[in-house]
Amino acid sequence: MKIGFIGAGNMGRAIIDGWLKQQAVVPADIYIHSAHAASYQPYAQKNGLQACDTNLAVAQAADVIVLAVKPNIALAALKEVQAALTGKWVITMVSGLSLADYATVAPDLPVLRIMPNVNVAIGAGMTALVGNDALTPEQYAAGQQLFDAIGATSAIAEKDFPTFSALAGSSPAYIYFFIDAMARAGVKHGLSKDAATKIAAQATLGSAQNVLASDKIPFDLIDQVSSPGGTTVAGLLAMEEAGFMTAVVKGIDATIAKELGES
Repeated sequence: MKIGFIGAGNMGRAIIDGWLKQQAVVPADIYIHSAHAASYQPYAQKNGLQACDTNLAVAQAADVIVLAVKPNIALAALKEVQAALTGKWVITMVSGLSLADYATVAPDLPVLRIMPNVNVAIGAGMTALVGNDALTPEQYAAGQQLFDAIGATSAIAEKDFPTFSALAGSSPAYIYFFIDAMARAGVKHGLSKDAATKIAAQATLGSAQNVLASDKIPFDLIDQVSSPGGTTVAGLLAMEEAGFMTAVVKGIDATIAKELGES
């Protein structure tokens, strides 16, 4: 399957990098074009991709087109290549545009809307998926397979995409913030920043893997680590007294509100 990228920004490249690292897609089967030749052409050459001179050339060469541009130009880019879309389908990662928006330009075009996060670059991403009525089960399955190769996928109702964006799209930044805060506490008590960061990051990774592997809810796993009258309970109570859970919920609320244009 030949895959064309209209747009080659950070998230588009994260997806491509993930596919190449996981050997999920052959480099020569990826076609890209972006507004800035000085950026995408060296990237294509370095990775063995096919650099195209126009968006239309991408659409003509590819079986499926990945729309990876800014929301304000996405529909115009789709119009630009519309003549080359017969028998093809589109994957869009453009935030803020619904499936109904694409139908105003190409009513019968099969579209798979996705919401990935940056961890796709290392094969550990989380990607939401929803297709329009024109998308066939085979096309949906092909799209899901592509993103299962670089992490996990979840079928999400389109109305829930803002919530997914907060929980999966923006949350890596929050988790980096948590890891950094843990590391700074380690530095406060005598560890080097590098050592403290490695400890905090590995503890976070292992804990996340344990949640995914367990049939217990996270709060049950907390209880397993917390001995009566012990150090962990003391730490948890101090964090909660400082508003830890409330701060996390407020952060997610603010992210969703921004996604919905409410702030």
